[in-house]
Amino acid sequence: MTDNPAPTGPGPHPDTSPTTWELFQRFARDPAPQPQTPGQAPRTTQERLAYHSRFITVRTPAIVQTSLAVRTLMALGRYQQTTARPSLILTGPPTTGKTTTLLEVGRTCYLAEQTRSGDAAGQAPVAYLLVPPGATAKALAGEFARYLGIPVSSRMTQTQIATAVCHTYNTAGVRLVVIDEIHRLNPRTTTGAEAADFLKDLTERIAATFVYAGIDVTRTALFTGTAGAQLAGRAQLIDCDPLPATASSAHGTSSKNSSESGSGQPFRELVTAMENALDLQHHRPGSLARHAPYLHQRTAGRIGSLSRLLRQAAITAILDGTEKITRPALDAITLDHLAEQHYRPDRPTTATRGRPRT
Repeated sequence: MTDNPAPTGPGPHPDTSPTTWELFQRFARDPAPQPQTPGQAPRTTQERLAYHSRFITVRTPAIVQTSLAVRTLMALGRYQQTTARPSLILTGPPTTGKTTTLLEVGRTCYLAEQTRSGDAAGQAPVAYLLVPPGATAKALAGEFARYLGIPVSSRMTQTQIATAVCHTYNTAGVRLVVIDEIHRLNPRTTTGAEAADFLKDLTERIAATFVYAGIDVTRTALFTGTAGAQLAGRAQLIDCDPLPATASSAHGTSSKNSSESGSGQPFRELVTAMENALDLQHHRPGSLARHAPYLHQRTAGRIGSLSRLLRQAAITAILDGTEKITRPALDAITLDHLAEQHYRPDRPTTATRGRPRT
């Protein structure tokens, strides 16, 4: 297992996905971007471009709920020995903040463990992994091994890799295993069923709480078959739905989150938090909050789409010298295809734009 964290800093890194222990440490230790404070020396243009590129992470209701649920499950299963510990699954449409929530929960756990026990040699309290496309059990085992730098050869069997993984993870004190893209597992196929069974086996052999995230997992085959039923029977589900324009228009978990947070307009509060963090010279505070209904239409309430829209608008405002975000400036930006199809379903695509109508 590698135990030498890479240098931290605000600059870009060659590999920014924290899917190894070394890279996860770098991610968790990197200071989160902070808004400009009164009396602070003005940032340079390049510093402001970098700031809006990374930008802040707003503690949404989903992050708050997931953080508490994970802390509770970790305490619940900490001394459990006979069966697999209870787990948690984040589900929802694309760009609704699932990966951001996973990483923030992982960062919080890492920093809490670091405060409690310091940088104990050979200890790695958090693991973050991605399910590879079309994952086989052996490929999934390889991802677990790669995270902690466990030597694996092509001659090793899946059982040998699993044994090395479980021994090393328990020795390293991994307490939280975070797995993203869980919807890529399909227990209806032979390889998918074997991978799901392998994952179930690890949850019983590694003394850690497992947290998963995936796109609309209840609509996939993930909960089918014996292994799927066992996963569904052990996992708490949290819906990361798009934020409603108002709490009264929310459904299910999102409505519960909104009401518990005391917010009658959860999306407007998110817009306000992001607007207050902007570092633009001529932007009028509150102007974006007044456009919250429009922004909700533009993004369908998806946090990822909103973040991209405001960050891209801020960077454009710096580059063109206007230093403010206006409604026309927002409308000129083309977002991801999901958001564009929601807001402008009849807008021609790049492939058809300019063709004569028939």
